[in-house]
Amino acid sequence: MIKPSGKVQFLFWLFSISVMLYIWILWIAVQTFVLGEATRTELPEEQVATLFILYGLLVLCTLAGTTVSIFISNKRYINRFGAMIILIFITFLAGKGFFG
Repeated sequence: MIKPSGKVQFLFWLFSISVMLYIWILWIAVQTFVLGEATRTELPEEQVATLFILYGLLVLCTLAGTTVSIFISNKRYINRFGAMIILIFITFLAGKGFFG
């Protein structure tokens, strides 16, 4: 069996962490804003702060993975991280459109 190089393993783990962070962000957003109390008058500051921190970590992981995959010319991970960047951007635009 061929053992992948350390760079490819690094890309695998960065992509896995990025996907887990994205799912965590979606979970918090759905629990807070969609399934939360409909009569809420104030903004839940703890959840919003958590979302900002998670989005920052997600962007850092995704950009690090994109940079490393471009440096080592790994087309497979360039496409995966590129799709993740597009997904992050679409999610950001959908949230911006939903909340104004």
